[in-house]
Amino acid sequence: MLRVLVFGNSGSGKSTLAQRLAGLTEIGHLDLDDVAWKPGHPGVRQSLHTSFEAIDAFIEANPQWVIEGCYTSLLDYAAENANEIIFLNPGIEICQQNCRSRPWEPHKYASKTAQDKNLQMLLNWVADYQTRDDEFSLQEHLLFYNSFDGAKSELRSNEEILAKAKEITNRNRSIKS
Repeated sequence: MLRVLVFGNSGSGKSTLAQRLAGLTEIGHLDLDDVAWKPGHPGVRQSLHTSFEAIDAFIEANPQWVIEGCYTSLLDYAAENANEIIFLNPGIEICQQNCRSRPWEPHKYASKTAQDKNLQMLLNWVADYQTRDDEFSLQEHLLFYNSFDGAKSELRSNEEILAKAKEITNRNRSIKS
């Protein structure tokens, strides 16, 4: 039974890995941005209670799933139902490169132009990962990672992330066989 949390800095590859895993048969995929932000207001947080209810509904509807995001409060909440966590930590430079090359995210932005207008702000935010002290920080992600008792991996390169996706895909196929 696959129930995986994927987390890390913006641009670390969370969505890419989660989408690959969700491509497996009958695997639900939840981007925590979708439950953290108020609908139609990217960057404006909903109440934790509302976000928790949405996570509960997703988990209830999906026996197997991957949940991805950078919100430690939401990851902590979902962790009691997870059997594995994957911390994507490829470093600031790789995260910024990934941000520069990310495709348009229509579920977050009205247009590619609107997304690109936020790129410099995003690059600066990514650069602050190691010095921030909020729930999106390296410090909080490390605390979450170290406190999880189940299977866990910290991946430090795009190559390691790709290898992990293949490993989980192969594992999931062998379980179904």
